Amino acid sequence: MSEHHGSCHCGKIRLTLRDDPVEAAECNCSICRRTAGLWHYPSPTLVTVAGEATGYQQGDRMITTWHCGTCACTTHWTAVDPDYDRMGVNLRMFDPGLWEGLPRKLVDGASF
Repeated sequence: MSEHHGSCHCGKIRLTLRDDPVEAAECNCSICRRTAGLWHYPSPTLVTVAGEATGYQQGDRMITTWHCGTCACTTHWTAVDPDYDRMGVNLRMFDPGLWEGLPRKLVDGASF
């Protein structure tokens, strides 16, 4: 397992991923289609987020989507339920070499 480092555009939020993605998910929900997130869904135990992010909860308030308050990049999402062992990491915050060749999976979040 490798360690990958990424950040928002201005660098105020830094992500460390201790996992090797095997696919990249594209969600069509109202938030993801606007932010163009390209998601990897690891356990929160495999991700370190450093820096102060701004959170937003929509609709059913099951997740908090996090973005940088300075450059506005959407970096990740976390579940409101602390026992939910999955989060979303926006692969676009990492070097394209990590994600550009990954197969894409469509997530139909718009239908939920």
